[in-house]
Amino acid sequence: MIVPKGKLIIIGGAVDMGSNVTIQEHIRQPDYIKFFEQGILRRIITESAKHEGSLIEVITTASQIPELVGDEYIKAFGQLNVTNVNVLHIKGREDAANEAYLDRIRKADVVMFSGGDQLRLTAIFGGTEFLQILKHRYQHENFLVAGTSAGAAAASTHMIYRGQSNEALIKGEVQITAGLGFIDSVIVDTHFVQRGRIGRLMYAVATNPGILGIGLGEDTGLLVTDGNMMEAIGSGLIILVDGRNIVATNIYDVAIGSPVSIDSLKVHVMSIFDKYDLAQQRLIIKKTVKVEEGVFIHAPDNDLLQ
Repeated sequence: MIVPKGKLIIIGGAVDMGSNVTIQEHIRQPDYIKFFEQGILRRIITESAKHEGSLIEVITTASQIPELVGDEYIKAFGQLNVTNVNVLHIKGREDAANEAYLDRIRKADVVMFSGGDQLRLTAIFGGTEFLQILKHRYQHENFLVAGTSAGAAAASTHMIYRGQSNEALIKGEVQITAGLGFIDSVIVDTHFVQRGRIGRLMYAVATNPGILGIGLGEDTGLLVTDGNMMEAIGSGLIILVDGRNIVATNIYDVAIGSPVSIDSLKVHVMSIFDKYDLAQQRLIIKKTVKVEEGVFIHAPDNDLLQ
């Protein structure tokens, strides 16, 4: 397997602008996302090839309000002195084949998928040259792919696209399809803590215990390097659901609409600076030190290995 030279940052959602197809939410104002702007967006710039000089393309395809979302990202990156930010309003597969757009992603240092409906991302980009270019660059170049909310949920090979939280452990309520495929062996859920989505992530893992379930809270993300080392970034929590040691489940026996049983799921909780090695299946807990209000650093010599 080729070790990707690029980096992947998946974010659980913070500026959730039209990001959920089943719940209508108010548009959150920029002052709510101070940590997002100063923490996760800053980390995107730090990890990018040219830092503040990087060319960033924001893809608003998933959103129902793409122009507003694009403007907010331009403003947010502008507060970090990043001015080379463009927006791609790709609204269909014909747009995805536009040669001018293909040329833009060939030149970009960072591509960021906004929130919205993840099924729009896979339906519009699946099987296109657009996606092939992104994946080739991620595999072979110092190229950064980021996604928030729907953009994060669609980043993996397997993707949850439907399922109410309160009915998640009912057979048939959680719907899974193929994602964009930047990272294998995981499935990602977003707005995780805030919307109580533990049940649907458990269900997703129970249907395929070989994949690791990743639940991203808001203002929280994972930086993935070398295709398998995941570092927690942001202000919240990440829940990992590991089904490799499931003893038994009735998920394949019960009828559609019936509750399911699962014996022996393993759960990890990650917070800022913690790492998880997908290759070694190991959690690395970092000791953190608060240096000022809302600012933490890690103490690398005091790692706790599990």
